[in-house]
Amino acid sequence: MKIRLDKYLSDMNCGTRSEVKKMIRQGLVCVDQKIIKSPEYKVDTEIQNISVQGKLLSYEKYRYYMLYKPAGVVSATTDRRDQTVLDLIPELKGQDYFPVGRLDKDTVGLLLITNDGPLAHRLLSPAHHVDKIYEAKIQGMADQTDIEKFAAGVEIGEKKPCAPAKLQILSVDEKTQTSYISLTIHEGKFHQVKRMFHALGKEVTFLKRVQMAELSLDETLKPGEYRELTEEEKKKLC
Repeated sequence: MKIRLDKYLSDMNCGTRSEVKKMIRQGLVCVDQKIIKSPEYKVDTEIQNISVQGKLLSYEKYRYYMLYKPAGVVSATTDRRDQTVLDLIPELKGQDYFPVGRLDKDTVGLLLITNDGPLAHRLLSPAHHVDKIYEAKIQGMADQTDIEKFAAGVEIGEKKPCAPAKLQILSVDEKTQTSYISLTIHEGKFHQVKRMFHALGKEVTFLKRVQMAELSLDETLKPGEYRELTEEEKKKLC
């Protein structure tokens, strides 16, 4: 695969496009041990060796980041009013990265950031029935009747009811009339979890995604923190 040298370095998170161009022109980049000073120089990522200041790089076409999305941040690449999830990962700004799916502005938890379009399509396509697991605090006392209604498919005012979902009641507090639950769905309708509980007379006051497909949120991350996926996690997803 042949790409421009500056794009290659940018994809490898060596800096922004302008920063890597400057590095190239300063003679800090070698291709097959030869200094290249042209950002437009085409490199073959499969057969050529590229190094920066003597450090050999290993090219990855696709890269994957796990983000613990905090509340108040929108799941978008750019936004004129609000901070976006990509603003939380500065080294990816200006590149072809995007969030896989969306979490509401006030929803927290697992969000996958990648430049792998085919994988994103597979994870988001309704035909693939990819599970998404949420934990939520609910105003109202969840019970067996709710479990059965979620399993049958909740009506939320659309042509078809939601697909069957698995509701687990983790705890209830009779004093505050609240419940803490786990919900597994494989659709991605607008505000789906909130609308499903609202249809049953209950309100979601806190919502957190903890898993998507085989990828689980790393609880050592704090809201707003991120890391690249491990090789094992990438194998499970891809």
